[in-house]
Amino acid sequence: MQGGWGVDALAGRETRPHDDLDLALDAGRLGEAAEALSALGFAHDPSVEPGLPARYVLRDAAGRQVDVHPLAFDENGDGWQDLGAGRRGRHSAGGLSGRGTISGRAVRCCTAELQRAFHRGYEHRDVDRHDLALLDELDG
Repeated sequence: MQGGWGVDALAGRETRPHDDLDLALDAGRLGEAAEALSALGFAHDPSVEPGLPARYVLRDAAGRQVDVHPLAFDENGDGWQDLGAGRRGRHSAGGLSGRGTISGRAVRCCTAELQRAFHRGYEHRDVDRHDLALLDELDG
């Protein structure tokens, strides 16, 4: 789990509303994930940009959204996300080893370090500033 829900998992509580759930998984399991989410009423939305290879977005009738980020793992356990146009994003093995809690349930999530890395290189929105401040609070 990464993004806003991943930050909230590290905090152990929901701290803000979320538009989507970001999941990183082995690219070879994308079909399996899509099938499981389909059984819960989610369907692929091919109109979302960027789509594959960077992400596979599913939505349900209630407007909930799951962004699946397919990763190819190397021999070091690092996950590489194909961002298109020859670009790749690295999810370090250590960064993928985070643990958190959502609604009392233990979940795997990205570490605070990797969450911060995902917030580099673009203009921050209010939710990004909130997440970064929460990460700072958790470190403090």
